[in-house]
Amino acid sequence: MAARRWQKSTTGGHGAAPLQMLMSVSKVRWGLIGCGDISRKRVAPALRDSPLCELIAVSRAKAQLAESFAGEFGARRWYSDWRQLLLDHEIDAVYVATPVHLHAEQTIAAAEAGKHVLCEKPMALDVAECDRMIAVCRSNNVKLGVAYYRHFYPVVRRVKELVDSGELGIPIIVQVNAFEWFDPKPADARSWLIRKDLSGGGPMFDFGCHRIEVLLDLFGCVRDVKATLGNVFFEREVEDAATAVFQFERGMCGNLTVTHAAREPQDTFDLFCSNGSVHISVLNEGTMRVLSGAGQRTEAHPNAKNIHQPLIDDFASAVLENREPLVTGEIGREVALVEERIYEWLP
Repeated sequence: MAARRWQKSTTGGHGAAPLQMLMSVSKVRWGLIGCGDISRKRVAPALRDSPLCELIAVSRAKAQLAESFAGEFGARRWYSDWRQLLLDHEIDAVYVATPVHLHAEQTIAAAEAGKHVLCEKPMALDVAECDRMIAVCRSNNVKLGVAYYRHFYPVVRRVKELVDSGELGIPIIVQVNAFEWFDPKPADARSWLIRKDLSGGGPMFDFGCHRIEVLLDLFGCVRDVKATLGNVFFEREVEDAATAVFQFERGMCGNLTVTHAAREPQDTFDLFCSNGSVHISVLNEGTMRVLSGAGQRTEAHPNAKNIHQPLIDDFASAVLENREPLVTGEIGREVALVEERIYEWLP
């Protein structure tokens, strides 16, 4: 078991929060709330494999599945009720990997139990929920991060480097497409994504938020938003296609188009500047074509084998070093604010 020192906090709080931990340990001890598809493919392996992390416990409503998941990923304990997991004093931080409508409730409860929180994206159903999550984490002296893992893509960091260097001149237009065919059957474990009360929206809310975070990271705040959202192919509660047009505060224009209904997948990023351009045919792969005054070249910036690993390693480092994670609750809130402005255009 990891050793630790404790010191009384002078900032107050509730429950376990008045004890502010001075980290003198090499690992963060985790509880995982939610054992669905993302947890199995990426989150649990990242927590298991990180030298900065130790997976202590998991929770899932179906006890048998929770037990088998814990055994598969080496967690010491499992709970069928996430509230019981929050009572586990051996846990320092929780990863919230549940449907969006549960994020605010579970994050707030975890913060009040003195746990740091890394929350799946989108952060919450609306900005008001984001504000409550941020406020409770702050008052209880715990870190809050949001799982926008594309922030850590080497190709995204490279685009930012090129923009900041001035090699491409002034950014003028950015165009992003994200197309994923998605038609779940009612019994599908992911069918909640097409229920508005559970998911908050369709593809613009689900994976459009990832691209919004990338755009905000690269180009700063959005000044103006216009959007078109609708159901072109599927009859469902949430949109199956949407386009948002942005003007950023620096003046440049952006276009983000998403859909659940196109058969051909798209994951493109095209940036046009006054002295060149960047073209990424598959953002998740990281190969980019650069045109500038120096000519044309191709650069390869592959992702980590587990694309959640850099996100989780950074959050664990933030806890151990007592600093803010690179993707904070405030960043999650800014994405949610842009999403709210997009959904104001629903007919």
